[in-house]
Order: sequence, then structure tokens, then C-alpha cells
Amino acid sequence: MLSEYISKGLSKVHYEIIEDKEPYYGEIPELQGIWATGTTLEECRQNLIDVLEGWILVRVRKGLPIPELDKVTISIPEELKVLE
Repeated sequence: MLSEYISKGLSKVHYEIIEDKEPYYGEIPELQGIWATGTTLEECRQNLIDVLEGWILVRVRKGLPIPELDKVTISIPEELKVLE
């Protein structure tokens, strides 16, 4: 489920070339705050994977919902949700 979600997220990436020392920029518009840069397209892609993994972990830890991506979901079992 996690790898499928990450794969689906990567299929939605919008890449740009920007004027920067890391000129490759990528973002997943459907997921707020998910963006990364890199010196190569592959580095940018790998950085996006790292950012997306961390974003998922933070949302799980805080008990926040994880948006569906084209019918791919990550559901958090009730016993893992944080009570605040």
C-alpha cells in the first residue's frame, strides 16, 4: 500500500527547470507541501520520494488524513492513531 501510494504520487509530479544551483524542481500538486529540487532529474525524483515518505510518516504520527490519489489510499488503523 505504501509503495503503491508513493508510485501514484510520483506519476503526478510536475517538473520544471529553475534558475538555481539545483535546477530541477518537482512538486506533487495534489499533495500540499510536497516538492523537492536536485542537480539532476533523478536526484530531484529521489528527493521527492524522501519528502513524500517523511510527509506520510508525519501525517500518520499526528493522526492526520492522507489524501486519496486516484483511488489509492493509506488507511491508519485506529490503534495507531495518536490521541491528543
